[in-house]
Amino acid sequence: MTKKERAAAVCQRLNQEYGTDLRCYLEYDPEKPWQLLFATILSAQCTDERVNKVTKDLFKKYPELEDVSGADVKEFEKDIFSIGFYRNKAKNIIACANVLLEDFDGQVPSDIESLTSLPGVGRKTANVIRGNVYGIDSIVVDTHVKRVSKLLGLTKSDDPEKIEMELMKLLPKEQWILYNFQAIAHGRKICVARRPDCSNCVLADVCLNQPKGV
Repeated sequence: MTKKERAAAVCQRLNQEYGTDLRCYLEYDPEKPWQLLFATILSAQCTDERVNKVTKDLFKKYPELEDVSGADVKEFEKDIFSIGFYRNKAKNIIACANVLLEDFDGQVPSDIESLTSLPGVGRKTANVIRGNVYGIDSIVVDTHVKRVSKLLGLTKSDDPEKIEMELMKLLPKEQWILYNFQAIAHGRKICVARRPDCSNCVLADVCLNQPKGV
């Protein structure tokens, strides 16, 4: 089986197992895309569950972008204290809010260059916005996508940008956004780090790292 054939089989199995409905695990108001932007910044090295608990109160306290831009950084740090790297994230989010207001008329841009020019925003965060807010076919490389893709032999790289480019060549464009949701679901349910449930994995026969006897 070639890598391209394996990728096609993976997509087919994931579609059957997890469906093809688009979903976002981070909670936000669709009328306020900046909420998803900031929630994604907060999610770096933090669980979506923890982020959702924090943003539930955070977005009530700062209901508009202007409220975030004018926030006191020390107070904002306290608001997100339970999230890792809270000091750096507080600084970046407030700075990001100011740039959005000053340079983008308060709108979250859709192009990758503008998004990655924002404080605290890398390709992963940018692609979350592009896929979820604007419906632009994008591949988000988070820890689950990276781990699952490497185990399946779809990439050997540890560099998120290289993984993104490799997956873009292997996966059909209509699968790009879906693959992220599905890989997250699979990584949480079956292909869990350090204790994968290979015996119940729908991808076991196409995985290059399945244990012997599975």
